[in-house]
Amino acid sequence: GRVAQLRRGGAAAHMFIYLNKKIAIPNGVKLRCCQWNSEQGWIACGGEGGLLKVLKLESQGTGRERGIAGSSNLTMNQTLEGHTQAVVCAAWNDVYKKLTTSDETGLIIVWMLHKGMWFEEMINNRNKSVVRDM
Repeated sequence: GRVAQLRRGGAAAHMFIYLNKKIAIPNGVKLRCCQWNSEQGWIACGGEGGLLKVLKLESQGTGRERGIAGSSNLTMNQTLEGHTQAVVCAAWNDVYKKLTTSDETGLIIVWMLHKGMWFEEMINNRNKSVVRDM
């Protein structure tokens, strides 16, 4: 399927249905990874052709009502430019509020949040090796 990495039971299916309606994924582009930072509401979606989107879900409710089970509003839908090949891996650093992504060529980018927008903080081009999981 389009979101092979997103396997968290029923919540994952509900999130994908919600996101499919709300995100403008270019026609025919397949997603290769999707990572959800449930504590802060961030979602990173990576796909073919270097596609990388970061979304923010603002949730109402507390405890178990937060996240997809509660009511959520999409408050950010930013396309990040930097990868030119399929983004295959993404990981959130909750402590430092950063996102690390890697594409099929081995390019690793660390993204940071600054004044409400995501920017490249660091780039590491592995050239010969490819990151499959973080």
